[in-house]
Amino acid sequence: MTLTNRDIVELTEWRRKLHRQPEISNEEEKTAKEVVDFLADTGPDKVLTGLGGHGVVAVYDSGQAGPTVLFRSELDALPIEELSGVAHSSQVPGKSHMCGHDGHTAILAALGRQFGRDRPARGRVVLMFQPAEETGNGAAGVVADPRFAEIAPDFAFSLHNLPGVPFGEVRLKAGTVNCASRGMRIVLEGKTAHSSMPETGTSPMPTVSELMPALPALGRGTFADDDFSMLTVTHCSMGEAVFGIAPGYAEVWATLRTRRDERMAELVAAAEALAAEIAAAHGLA
Repeated sequence: MTLTNRDIVELTEWRRKLHRQPEISNEEEKTAKEVVDFLADTGPDKVLTGLGGHGVVAVYDSGQAGPTVLFRSELDALPIEELSGVAHSSQVPGKSHMCGHDGHTAILAALGRQFGRDRPARGRVVLMFQPAEETGNGAAGVVADPRFAEIAPDFAFSLHNLPGVPFGEVRLKAGTVNCASRGMRIVLEGKTAHSSMPETGTSPMPTVSELMPALPALGRGTFADDDFSMLTVTHCSMGEAVFGIAPGYAEVWATLRTRRDERMAELVAAAEALAAEIAAAHGLA
């Protein structure tokens, strides 16, 4: 790919613009519009919007028979406050591009410029800007969209930035690079009570206190092991931020990771059974 100095300057500024205005999963409306507007000058042969929510597809067709090659990036940011202090830091409180999806989007936009000037020799190139990667539901939404069948990629490629790797270096690895991953939200319902009479209610606190160490204990092995699994508690909330009410409701969120899909099914079943058992022992639904 050949980019001019002007291209680099414009892409850098555009990436920083995206960085300043992050949108989290399922809210990427403005980011998607930025992509569509930026690619307009590259003259894609087809543009699809609204895939799986706010997903955008741009197609560059050679007009000749050949494979369809898809390149994918993500649109969404994270619900994290940015503390980097850089000049182009997030201007949205509590949201930031801490996973680098603004950079991935700019990389795909650079490909759009390249193929806008010089179509592939044969087949089609598809640029897929996926929504809601961080929540894990964006890809499923895109694939479920009937319009995705029109794309029918023969090959799909993606990348992820890796801080610490020297500039200009690309790293590849044989075999599995990342685990399968999914989220789990455990909802615990009891009964609230006045804080002076907690015994008249059913608090989720004992269940939460047992779940917090018990869930991670379901994991086993190391990443090098074929049956590796990991369960990380990522969030916990209980009751209201008041002094007068003993809690009757709680949520525990966790991320599950495995090397094999079969092990993921086992881990999900084990976590669900554990949560149900502990909750029932404390009178919770």
